Amino acid sequence: MVIKPKIRGFICTNAHPIGCDTHVNEQIAYVKQHEQANTKPKNVLVIGASTGYGLASRITAAFGNNAKTLGIFFEKPPTEKKTASAGWYNTAAFQKAADEAGLWSKNINGDAFSHEIKAKAINTIKEELGQIDLIVYSLASPRRTDPDTGEVYSSTLKPIGQSVTTKNLNTSKRVIDSVSVEAASEEEIQGTIDVMGGADWELWIKALNEAGVLSEGFKTVAYTYIGKELTWPIYGKATIGKAKEDLDRAASAIKASTQAIKGEAYVTSLNAVVTQASSAIPIMPLYISAMFKVMKADGTYEGCIEQIQNLFVENIYGETPRLDEEGRLRQNYKELEDSVQQRVTDIWNTVDTDTIDELTDYKGYHQEFLKLFGFGVDSVDYDADVNPVVQINHLD
Repeated sequence: MVIKPKIRGFICTNAHPIGCDTHVNEQIAYVKQHEQANTKPKNVLVIGASTGYGLASRITAAFGNNAKTLGIFFEKPPTEKKTASAGWYNTAAFQKAADEAGLWSKNINGDAFSHEIKAKAINTIKEELGQIDLIVYSLASPRRTDPDTGEVYSSTLKPIGQSVTTKNLNTSKRVIDSVSVEAASEEEIQGTIDVMGGADWELWIKALNEAGVLSEGFKTVAYTYIGKELTWPIYGKATIGKAKEDLDRAASAIKASTQAIKGEAYVTSLNAVVTQASSAIPIMPLYISAMFKVMKADGTYEGCIEQIQNLFVENIYGETPRLDEEGRLRQNYKELEDSVQQRVTDIWNTVDTDTIDELTDYKGYHQEFLKLFGFGVDSVDYDADVNPVVQINHLD
């Protein structure tokens, strides 16, 4: 079939297998071209391994550090008439490249919040790896089912305390308008914490530790976005922000619970990038488009793979990790520079529909959005007939 993007609002409902394959291999090539830290992970578990920062982490671990990787994800396989999700095609591309490079790599497709998937991962580690020395936690989900009670928690994107009306880039209509979001209830705040906070990260480490598959001195990281004043009303100081604060609590709890084996747990602050999750958050498309304009002009913009490559070298395995006042690994320092934030704010305050392309890099934002799903990749012929059915080797 000929596959063209089907975009509804802030999501794309299909994906292009060749485009995803090409984009993944571009990231692999980037990592291979860059120097790595002297200390390297050997056996890596990536929870949320098929897109965005999680995929970049798996690529960096494998192709930058020659690590064996076990990837956990929840993706939709293809049929003869319907494409797979982008994460499925990304993983197929990663697996093909890993096989060709002689790198051990296996995948588990299922609900990472469940006890079943944790048990599958532990069995695979015991049988084939022995122990894990790095666990990357990079899940993004609108819902989570409690594995013990069966209760379904839902997350919301809402401010806390009072409603917020703010400037917005409407990506469907390509206009600057405003968006109003009502304040979250206490139930909605708690639900967001239950989905996007640190509870499941803790459950993973607890299960791995009790099974004896964590190596002494293992490291684990969970990713977060902190931002600054522009994004705080609906992000940093809102329901998502409360969930991210819970990651800090979880990091401390994990350190305490794994003290006997000298475990290290860090929340890691990363840059704003175009992901399926960030595209859904009011404020972020306009903020990221303005940020792109400023940071690309400065030559400091970093996408997922650049951020994670530097995170491994500078922070996770760096000799002098950069920590913020909360003890988080700080990889977002370039975005949060005062001069960068001031210029982004100036654009935010002045941009209107007529000046979107002049003042922001919305074209770059949209290009990155398309690439998430394998579209907009220069070398791909999108008029060619493509078989949507792509298998993933060794899928459990």
